[in-house]
Amino acid sequence: QVQLVESGGGLVQAGGSLRLSCAASGGTFSNYIMGWFRQAPGKEREFVANISRGGIMTYYANFVKDRFTISRDYAKTTVYLQMNSLKPEDTAIYYCAAARAPSTSPSDFDSWGQGTQVTVSS
Repeated sequence: QVQLVESGGGLVQAGGSLRLSCAASGGTFSNYIMGWFRQAPGKEREFVANISRGGIMTYYANFVKDRFTISRDYAKTTVYLQMNSLKPEDTAIYYCAAARAPSTSPSDFDSWGQGTQVTVSS
């Protein structure tokens, strides 16, 4: 299984930007669909975005379309989530995950990072 470590979270004002990174190791990076999920206090973990093995196809939750961008760097075996126009409701722990097949369901992702906190103040 691939191991994942997220970084880049923090505190930002509404309207600001953050870029999350997820470094992968211990597996063949190009074999995995990579995804980002988030979980706010008292809520279930929800899908944010995913990217295909080849990096060509991306898919986003409706609530982040046109604000967030997912990308991957094969040389660095890292997946990114660029988050712009952040809103207080984006506050959550953000998790990186890897799957063998395209999916938006957390149960289909085999490997998970420890998460990184994103807090957006109003």
